[in-house]
Amino acid sequence: MIEVKTLEEIELMRESALIVSKTLGMLTTELKPGVTTSKLDELAETFIRDHGALPGFKGLYDCPSTLLTSVNEAVVHGLPTDVPLEEGDIISIDCGALKNEFYGDHAYTFEIGEVAPETKKLLEVTKESLYRGIRELKNGNRVGDVGYAIQNFCEAEGYGVVRELVGHGLGRKMHEDPQMPNYGKRGRGKKFLEGMVVAIEPMINLGTHRVKQLKDGWTIVTADGKPSAHFEHDVALVNGQPEILSTFGYIYEALGITSDEEKEFRAKELVL
Repeated sequence: MIEVKTLEEIELMRESALIVSKTLGMLTTELKPGVTTSKLDELAETFIRDHGALPGFKGLYDCPSTLLTSVNEAVVHGLPTDVPLEEGDIISIDCGALKNEFYGDHAYTFEIGEVAPETKKLLEVTKESLYRGIRELKNGNRVGDVGYAIQNFCEAEGYGVVRELVGHGLGRKMHEDPQMPNYGKRGRGKKFLEGMVVAIEPMINLGTHRVKQLKDGWTIVTADGKPSAHFEHDVALVNGQPEILSTFGYIYEALGITSDEEKEFRAKELVL
């Protein structure tokens, strides 16, 4: 059952989402060769608690960490380690925060130094597919419309779209209805409802769509060992149109990047 939110509840969810956004922005300045993902995890937990929230992942399903840090061929759910990042790596950082009884949850895949051109293109296409999916979250559409938009765009570029892991509804629970696959057929699946909030999160592989789980019981990696990218936004259906509650703006500010990619999904300009 889809749990729709009031406008007041959506604003509370925006607060939670923006704490995650600010956490990812803070971590951006720390991402360089030699840093460990366990150090990033420590910084993130302190930052989230200092901002009046709780780490959304830690303890959830027995998760031992604040962040899920997936490097190179790791798709999602990578656990922080003491292994230093290296020049040319990519790392997906997935983060959650709980404030005012509501969750925020989103992710970004970062480049460490100079990455291979084919990997850079994978990141660009995956992020673009996220926005193509978000555009389909509107009155009259269904879950399959979002999945189709992501799948069609990424497969046309020759990439593998992960099937086993999906986006999800978001609210007082980290995972609510509906599930939001990154593949599908137009006009299929649950119908979107005014006031619903979902996490849309394409997970796209450079090679095969197939994945496997490591022995740690958490980390999911590509079956062929090729890189994977993951981008995620929290999105509400407001006045029949998608409104992004999270932002990559703090990341771009730290990187010195100017972008208006989120502008079409905001009722009013977000002041960073």
